[in-house]
Amino acid sequence: MTHRREFLAGIGALGGLTLLPSEWALAPAMAEPSGPPAEYKLPPLPYDYKALEPYIDEATMKIHHDKHHQGYVDGLNKALAALATAREKGDFAAVQGVTRQLAFHAGGYFNHIVFWNNMAPAGKGGGGKPAGGLADAIKRDFGSFDKFTAQFNAASVAVEGNGWGVLAYHSALKRLVIFMMQNQQMQVPIGSSALLMCDVWEHAYYLKYQNKRADYVKAWWNVVNWKDAGERYEMAIREG
Repeated sequence: MTHRREFLAGIGALGGLTLLPSEWALAPAMAEPSGPPAEYKLPPLPYDYKALEPYIDEATMKIHHDKHHQGYVDGLNKALAALATAREKGDFAAVQGVTRQLAFHAGGYFNHIVFWNNMAPAGKGGGGKPAGGLADAIKRDFGSFDKFTAQFNAASVAVEGNGWGVLAYHSALKRLVIFMMQNQQMQVPIGSSALLMCDVWEHAYYLKYQNKRADYVKAWWNVVNWKDAGERYEMAIREG
């Protein structure tokens, strides 16, 4: 597990965020040190569809993982195949659009790996507060845990249209930052390592919360996996 974890920590950025999954099993299709896979596949959930109830319902989890995340996997493979064909033919007339699709779908593929791993059943790894280095960094950079959650909530709720609330460690700034990601890859600078991501696309919450995004974000804290976020932080500061 260790050598795979170290390898994953060092691979490049997707949509500005460095891939730092805490468990290799959550990203079985990611590249081995010998090279990338021929085709990316949908990673399994680390828990049952209903494990996050009552905060995130089973129906939402099934659709979100099996349909939406799968769509990003398919889009990523399609974009990579189109670029390979363009290189073989020497025809790059469509490179602008395909490269944009690569960024979008690679972002969606990666963001959801972080999102699933960032959550755990309430009372069984989910909820509570961070500990250790991440807790100290939150207090240092935001003033207190309550001030941090207030800013994170506000940013997540205020995302225009589709996107994510993101807590990240920025290697150049040497600090924690909160970003409002637009879609799957926009408005997050290169050099940011994702620690905690809240999906605020409507498909992540609409079946249960309808248009009440703020209620969803508030409930989401009950399933936040702080152990995972803390491991990401420790890895990010080592690599940064």
